[in-house]
This record gives sequence, structure tokens and C-alpha cells, in this order.
Amino acid sequence: MNTSSNINTRKLLMGSVAIIILAAVIFFFAFFQVKTVEVMGSEHYSEDELKEAILKGPLTSNTIFAPRFYSKNAAEKFPYIENFSVKRSDRHKLIISVKEKSVVGCIPYLDSYIYFDNNGYFVEGSKIRDTKVAFFDGIQPSKIVMKEKLPIKGAVLNTAVALSTIFAKNDKVPDHISFDDNYEISLMYGDVTVQLGKDEYLEDKMTRAIAILPQLEGQKGILHMENISRNSKMVTFEAEEEEITAENWNGGYDENGDYTGDGEYDESGNYVGPKPVTALDTAIENWVGGYDEEGDYTGSGEYDADLNYVGPAPTQELLDSFGDWTGGYNEAGGFDGVGEYDAEGNYVGAKPEDTEDNSATDNEDGSSQEEDSEEESTENTGEDSYEDGYSEEESDYYEGEE
Repeated sequence: MNTSSNINTRKLLMGSVAIIILAAVIFFFAFFQVKTVEVMGSEHYSEDELKEAILKGPLTSNTIFAPRFYSKNAAEKFPYIENFSVKRSDRHKLIISVKEKSVVGCIPYLDSYIYFDNNGYFVEGSKIRDTKVAFFDGIQPSKIVMKEKLPIKGAVLNTAVALSTIFAKNDKVPDHISFDDNYEISLMYGDVTVQLGKDEYLEDKMTRAIAILPQLEGQKGILHMENISRNSKMVTFEAEEEEITAENWNGGYDENGDYTGDGEYDESGNYVGPKPVTALDTAIENWVGGYDEEGDYTGSGEYDADLNYVGPAPTQELLDSFGDWTGGYNEAGGFDGVGEYDAEGNYVGAKPEDTEDNSATDNEDGSSQEEDSEEESTENTGEDSYEDGYSEEESDYYEGEE
């Protein structure tokens, strides 16, 4: 009896100990359960994708074990990350500290963007351009190998690093940077090109450029800063002259400020000249048609004074159908839609779709000699007409097969 009692006592004791241990484990994991994770230092990757890759395994749900058992090789999945660490902030919070590689620029390569660090090493390739990173034109490496140094000349790389450092300070990354054959630098900010010239006094040049650019908003042109040196601070802006067309003409007001539609002043009273004439205006003014079949002028008839068929009055759709061809005028300057001269009397040749060997010519009634010939053939010999018609259908059929 004593032996059996001892055995039962030991079992009860062991069971109690197991329960206590289990309760302690549950309490430990509950007391130090990870409820909050803060990611610091990452600009290229989201918190969720970093937490998913780094905090793998059941032990990383505990703030005591996570700093020891997190996935230390997770950085291999993120090209921008140099290293990272996991630390416990309090019993429910972890902090993931990320150190990203110093990406200073990207260059075009095939159909991708290649990102490189301040030592010229290939960091990442992407189909998407990161607008926060300086984009350099004019650097065309012959080959690119992941994690190896790009074949970029040292002087160009030094310039790229210097510019990227300046952009980072001022948060003024241009749309793109280009180098010409002499390695002179141009920056594009919208419609304004900043000519920096050689890699000299870059800090001074960019300080002045950043101060001037807001004043040039809405303008087009070149900001010349090539001549800035220790002794010269000369900066000039070469504005691009925009051609005034009927579309962007801002006139229409008379001298009294009243809108008439054809006044030569803008709404501020500035003289802007007469409204530019469109190609359609010129064509309508010089159209040689307007006569009917009987030779009477109606203004809308499709014949000229000599009863030559010239078609309906010109429309924008007709001019658009010409494409790049600027003709449609005859030698005398009249618009007939088919003449081989432009509005200024320059010979531009026939319309592109017209062929030199096209023998069909228009009759006075608008029909062609070719059509008349076919009608005569039909009247004279019905059999020949049938055979010709069959031959044409057969030809069309084989063309369709091809």
C-alpha cells in the first residue's frame, strides 16, 4: 500500500509541476507577446513586407526571443537594405532598425532603370523609376552585373555623387540630368533647362538655381549658370519664344477693353496683334469653287468659274485628311483641294495617295473617264462586260486570300 501510495503521490506531484510549467510558459508568452512593431529607417519598403520577411517563426512573436531568433538573412531579399537589427522596446513592442544603402542615382539600361550607390555599385534594377532618385542621361554602360561596380568613369561618378548630395539637402531632384560629349551638365526642371556647365562650383550654382527656379514657374527656356565662378556670379535666363497661333492667341479685345472677337488687344489692354489666320481660313478665302453646273455663282456650288469640278467648300476634316501634305492650291493660288502648290505658292507635289499612273480624270459632272469607259463597254458587249466583271471579282477574292 505504501508503494502504491508513493507512486500516486509522485504522479500527482509531476502532474502539478507540469501544469505549473505550462502555466508559466503560457504566462511568459502572453506577458511578453509582440503587439506592436515599429520599423525605422526604411524609405523603399513597407512595414508589412519587412515584418513578414524578418519576423518569421513562432518564437518571433515573443519580445524576449524575437531579437535572438529573427531571420538574419532577410536583407538578401531587399536590394536597398544594407543591414538591420531587431530590439525590444518594452514587453509588447519591437523596433526594427533598417540601414538602407546610399543610392545616389539611376541610369537607363535597355527597358529598365539601374540604381547605383555612391561607390558606383549596381544596387537594383526596376521597370519603375523612383522620382526621389536622380536620373542621369548620357551614361551608357556596355554591361551591367548585379552587385558589381558599373563601368562609369570616375569623374562622372564623382559628379553624380556630388549632385545627389546637393539634391538631398535641398529636396530639388530634377526630372533628369544629362551629360554632353564634353561632360557638361544640364538639369531639366519641367520646361526649364538649367545649364551648369563643367563640374565646378556646383554647390554655388545649385544654391542660386534653387533660389531662381520658383520665379520661372510657368515659363520655358534655359537658365545659364555656366559662367558662375569665384569671380563671376552672372546668371541669365534665355526664354523660349512661343509661336503665336490661332489656338493660343489671347487677343479679341478692342482698345476700350470690349471683347469683339477680332480686336488686337488682350483683356489687360496689351497689344497682341491680329488673330493668326488658320489653314482653314486661308483655304476658304482662296477656294475657287462656288458655281453650280450651269455656271451660276451660288457660293456653295462645287464648280469653279470655268466649270471645272472642284468639290465642296474646304472643311477642317478635309484639311486633316491631307496629313502632312500642305498642298491643295493651284498655280494661281486658288484652293481646289488637289493642286500641287501650298498657300504660299511653293510646289509640294501631288497628294501622297495620288499615283502618277492614275489615268482616270474627272469630267464636268464629277464622274471619271474610266467610269464612262466601263459604261460604254457594258452597252456594247454584254458578254465582255460579264467576263471583265467576273475577272475583277476573282482578283479581289485572291487578294483577300493573301
